[in-house]
Amino acid sequence: MSIHTGESLAAAAPTLAGSWWGPYAEFGETMVIVVDLAACEKLEAEALAFLDEGERTRWSEFRHPGSRRRFALCRAALRAILAEELGCRNGRLAFVAGDEGKPYCLVGGEPAPISFNVSHSGNHGLIAFAPAGRVGVDVEERLDRQYLDTLVKTVLSREEQSEMENLPRDLRLYSFLRLWTIKEAIVKAIGVGHRLDVARIDIPASIRRGSKTSIFESPELPGVTLCLQDLGSQDFAAALAYEVSP
Repeated sequence: MSIHTGESLAAAAPTLAGSWWGPYAEFGETMVIVVDLAACEKLEAEALAFLDEGERTRWSEFRHPGSRRRFALCRAALRAILAEELGCRNGRLAFVAGDEGKPYCLVGGEPAPISFNVSHSGNHGLIAFAPAGRVGVDVEERLDRQYLDTLVKTVLSREEQSEMENLPRDLRLYSFLRLWTIKEAIVKAIGVGHRLDVARIDIPASIRRGSKTSIFESPELPGVTLCLQDLGSQDFAAALAYEVSP
C-alpha cells in the first residue's frame, strides 16, 4: 500500500506530506496505518486545511484541544490515504454514517469500494483498510485504570474474569486491555454500535493463552467469519478484526 498524499480542497492549500502517519501492519490486502497524534500546531493546521467545511465545523465543536487535534490529524490522514487508494481528488470524498453510526466513504456521491475503521487513544491512532468486507480496529494506551475491577466485571465474560483473578495488577491491566481492544475491534467490524454487550463475546481460547491471531464467528452475524489480530506494542494495546472467507 502506497502511503502518499491526496489533493487539498483549496487549490492554494499545500498537499499533505504524510509526515505523521505510516504503515504499521499488513495482512493480505488488509492494511493498518499508525498515526502520530502528538501535539504539533503546524501539523494540526495542515490537517485542518485538508478537511471539508462540515469537518472543520465538527472540529470547532470539540471542547478539549486534544480532542480537536486527534480528530483533525486522524481525519486528514484518512482522507489522504483514501484519495490515493481510490485515485480521486480529496474534494470528491465525503463521509456519511450508516444506520448503526459506522461511517463509510462516498466518492462523488457514490459508495467507495473500500472498507475502513479508525481508532485513537492519547497520542496514538490506527486506521484499518480493506478492499471489501467488514473491518474494525481499536487502540488503548497502556495507562492504569482507576476502576479496573469494575471494568473487568463489565467487559469480560465470567470465564475470562476467572482466568485473570490470580494475576498481579500490572499483568491484569495488560491482559484486560488486550482482551478489551479485541472485543472492541469485533464490535466495530460487526457494525452493531453499542447494542452488543461485549461481556457476551467470548474471545477464542488460543488468543487468551497468548496467540497473536485467531478466527472468530459471531452469533450476531451467522456466516460471517472474522480474523482477529493482536496489534499491541509496548505503548498501547490494539487489535484488528477483518472479514475472511469461512
